[in-house]
Amino acid sequence: MTLIAILIATLAAGIGSVWLAAGLMSVGLTAQAAGGRSRVDAQHLLSLAAGALMATSFMHLLPEAFESQAGAKALFATLLVGLVFFFLLDKAELWHHGHEHHHESPPGHGHAHGDDHAQHHREPRAGGWAVLAGDSVHCFGDGILIASAFIADMRLGLVASLAVLAHEVPHHIGDLVVLRQTSGNRQAALMKVSLAGAATAIGGLTGWWLVDRLRDDLPYFLVVASSSFIYVALADLIPQLQKRLSARETLAQISWLLAGIALVTVVSSFAH
Repeated sequence: MTLIAILIATLAAGIGSVWLAAGLMSVGLTAQAAGGRSRVDAQHLLSLAAGALMATSFMHLLPEAFESQAGAKALFATLLVGLVFFFLLDKAELWHHGHEHHHESPPGHGHAHGDDHAQHHREPRAGGWAVLAGDSVHCFGDGILIASAFIADMRLGLVASLAVLAHEVPHHIGDLVVLRQTSGNRQAALMKVSLAGAATAIGGLTGWWLVDRLRDDLPYFLVVASSSFIYVALADLIPQLQKRLSARETLAQISWLLAGIALVTVVSSFAH
């Protein structure tokens, strides 16, 4: 039963987030259309995802880990190591992308960073295969984290799956933008990103096999999952929201952040 739930949740989070991202793009909800402003800015999705990730980490994953017999000092040390690990992983990815971009870009093409998440670490590259390879590894890791949460508690697994779904939608919007720019074929781009998203289910299966045999270490798996969510929220999503905005835009940003927290809370209550 747990394995079936993991597979369904990882497929929904991995591939479902890709199709949701494509749907939002198709109806013009996430980007500035030519000659007009979209109804829901990509920044709103980033705020929603950041709220969902932080709520999942601080209100569910970490409390579940600290309710175990594991010592608080060891768990906090694991959290610290996890944050440093994901920081180094991010630096390695940035170095690799920057190195690749330097060699593949035509002369005069600078390494620019836009404000939207669709442009964050998403410079077009030949065929977009570097994007797909990186996202497949990322999705595989998400699957392991979701499996860890399900093995600890079914309700926790549902909440973790929701958090992964929320933060993958903006990521996949960026992937689809890049692949559409490099190939010009929307259907092919959707299929490629969907295949990358399918790695979440493979990660879920791997996580179920691994964590089920290391149940005594489950609290540490949950803390590593928390460190991943916290790092993505604080180092990747929120910095993109830190810009000078009007009072109305700032209020909207905060509202979407709180909506992400509320969404996790409501789902957790219903699941419970």
